[in-house]
Amino acid sequence: MPAAAPGIADLSPQAAGVLPSQMITEAVGAGWVLAGDEGVPVTNVQPASLDLRLADRAYRVRCSFLPGDARVQDKVRQYVVDELDLRGDGAVLETGRAYLVPLMESLALPPGVRARANPKSSTGRLDVFTRVISDHSGRFDEVAEGYRGPLYVEIVPLSFAVRARQGLALNQLRLVVGRAVRLSDEELREEHARGPLLYVDDRPVAGQDLITSDGLFLSVDLRGERGSHVGYRAKEHTLAIDMGSLRSHRPEAYWDPVPVEEEGRVLLGPERFYLLLSREAVRVPPHLACEMTAYDPTSGELRTHYAGFFDPGFGYDPSGELKGSRAALEVRAHDVPFMIEHGQPVCKLTFERMVSPPAKLYGQGIGSNYQGQMGTLGKHFAPAG
Repeated sequence: MPAAAPGIADLSPQAAGVLPSQMITEAVGAGWVLAGDEGVPVTNVQPASLDLRLADRAYRVRCSFLPGDARVQDKVRQYVVDELDLRGDGAVLETGRAYLVPLMESLALPPGVRARANPKSSTGRLDVFTRVISDHSGRFDEVAEGYRGPLYVEIVPLSFAVRARQGLALNQLRLVVGRAVRLSDEELREEHARGPLLYVDDRPVAGQDLITSDGLFLSVDLRGERGSHVGYRAKEHTLAIDMGSLRSHRPEAYWDPVPVEEEGRVLLGPERFYLLLSREAVRVPPHLACEMTAYDPTSGELRTHYAGFFDPGFGYDPSGELKGSRAALEVRAHDVPFMIEHGQPVCKLTFERMVSPPAKLYGQGIGSNYQGQMGTLGKHFAPAG
């Protein structure tokens, strides 16, 4: 008989890496993740992350904050402007305003286990800025080793007002053991040589063409004839988007197509939100987890991405038929108009090792929305045409 897959009880003190789906399920059963009487739905366990759900109320606050040495619930009392009920049909969260929402999940992590959070891809594609907060913390999205306590999410809609309700998942949580370190540039090149991490036009990127600096850089795809469109720009002054309603909103009511100028260039207007596609297709094998990191502002006056986690299996196919999946790039220029060109590096991927491969991989088999994507709009919008 084949040996049983290792579980959380088999983790050695030297173990380091991201916990896979089967260990997350075990962690829930062991009480590391709690969610009251309702528990954690099995469907919320992703290949290398766990969906976090909004609780029944939201607090509109006059500013963002970190709790420092205090508890979040004690600190927030100083900043509350209003309280909204998220039960039933929920409530509309207005653009440019900050909201703090308790999450249904809380943590009781053992020593040696920490957590890291990031927005889900569909959240970022709506230009909804979110980050998770824990008690006695001076950092967003980072949960300390051995943390025991509640979790909260700060929500700031930037382009569209959104309707949110109890049970909606806007963020994901990864559980990490040990001092897991990102793969070095040398290790990334070795991984790419064994099994491509990036493709362009269904061909592996040549080793000498990889751009690395504590991660792999992705560039933007602005191919197309003059006048054709390569992405979308958020409209202003639209109706609210119901974040619990999928494939039901008309794209033309919320987005303008982004046309190409000569020679594959696009001029980004200041403080406008754009959805574009990466030129490269990304392949995340089962033994690795991936994260898109914030763009270095010294390289240009723009920011790319809110959504960060790429689960094992993104763009991966054991048969080799799928040559990666392209990444949606959530882009905003700051202060001044900014010209970007086809093939310009605009974001960076970092990789780290899984403790063991997950029992399920990202893809159609688990209902993943963006495997093999050729467009940028999220799951809330009706298909074009």
